[in-house]
Amino acid sequence: MTTFIELKRKFVLIWPHLDERARRMMAANEARQLGYGGVSRVSRACGLSRVTITKGMEELSNPPLETGALDAPGEGVPPF
Repeated sequence: MTTFIELKRKFVLIWPHLDERARRMMAANEARQLGYGGVSRVSRACGLSRVTITKGMEELSNPPLETGALDAPGEGVPPF
């Protein structure tokens, strides 16, 4: 069983390198691996809310996003 200290150490090392979505997905993956009670344990270790982690778990069940630009055509910053 993964201890709180091990979870915390894992998140502290990688967190600064991830954006919001990647953090949510990583936390969700860790919670899923832990099984029952994983969402609460991961929430305490990484600081994300349980709702956010649960949302990430739902996203993990969906097909991955396409690579490349995330904006729809015509959205975002116009080119110069």
